[in-house]
Amino acid sequence: MAKEVAGRARPGRAPVPPGRRSRPRQAEVAQLAGVSQATVSLVLSGRDEATARPISAETRRKVLQAAQSLGYVPDPAARRLAAARNNLLGVFSFTATFPTDVRHSYYPFLVGVEQEAAAQGYDLVLFTGSSAGGADAAGAGALNRVRLADGCLFLGRHAPAQELARLVRDGFPVVHLGRREDTDKVAWVGADYVSASRDVVTALAEAGHRRVVLVREDDDAPASADRERGFLDGLRAAGLPAGPRTVFRSADPASEVTAARIRAWRKDGVTAFVAEETDTGDAWRALRTAVAEAGLSCPGDVSLAVLGSPPPDLASEPVPMGFDIPRARLGAEAVRLLSALIAGEPTESTLVACTFRVGVSAGPPGAD
Repeated sequence: MAKEVAGRARPGRAPVPPGRRSRPRQAEVAQLAGVSQATVSLVLSGRDEATARPISAETRRKVLQAAQSLGYVPDPAARRLAAARNNLLGVFSFTATFPTDVRHSYYPFLVGVEQEAAAQGYDLVLFTGSSAGGADAAGAGALNRVRLADGCLFLGRHAPAQELARLVRDGFPVVHLGRREDTDKVAWVGADYVSASRDVVTALAEAGHRRVVLVREDDDAPASADRERGFLDGLRAAGLPAGPRTVFRSADPASEVTAARIRAWRKDGVTAFVAEETDTGDAWRALRTAVAEAGLSCPGDVSLAVLGSPPPDLASEPVPMGFDIPRARLGAEAVRLLSALIAGEPTESTLVACTFRVGVSAGPPGAD
């Protein structure tokens, strides 16, 4: 929202050019009221009360009084242009290239987005982070090009909070595909990773496991935090140890999750290992490799589960215990939420349930 600017012009009678035949302009209203032209635009358009910082009643009175004094009448052509819609939805991915490979974890999201956009009568404009710094696209104005569309969906674990908040404050419709826990009022559609992760741990506990370890990447994204929370909730509900030693965070799982570490955990009584799903799939890939290099069988010696699905390059292997994320449905829900925001309808963010998957990688605890 444009800030009110004190002292930009002195209140008083705005000079009227001699012999002028054109209608008064907003700049003249701003000069007479002693405020910025952006403030005048917000007040005269009726959008001042819908912003994050509503304009004061006194400033609003000055603007309306100045407009009446000058005989200001909004330009109908400009008003139609400002209210016009392009029937375009933006989809912004914080990746160097747009993820169109069918094996990419984003691809099912995009299928749902495309199908629902077509049903809603929208065309899509695809953006990537390549010209805005990729996942680090947090500079001022980096996302301005999405304003070509009527609203925009954002995909990515690390979308820049400040830039998204600025778009929202400016009244631009924004939906983030993935739960957000910041306070910038960005609407979102996310998967219920907490309940789904808890279900996986419950299944392991019911199979007889009493020591379970979660291997996850060292990442503070809400998706990772939700999975850890569900994992720990499941342990506590089953009466199992849920202290710090049950979660192993690694910045480099490939080098830190080793056969020696697996053997040490196994000697300490751990019989089941759980990895989080991420875009990279590093935690799951490192865990299954380390178990194999330790000479342990699965599920004979140890049980394995993944909080989500394995990475696409391992999809041909036996299906592990975990849960399926309804990615296409999430994409469609995001479009419906964005469409409602564009139409000015009441909205609220949404959590979508995941489906538990039994798989073949878990069973009763193996012999010590």
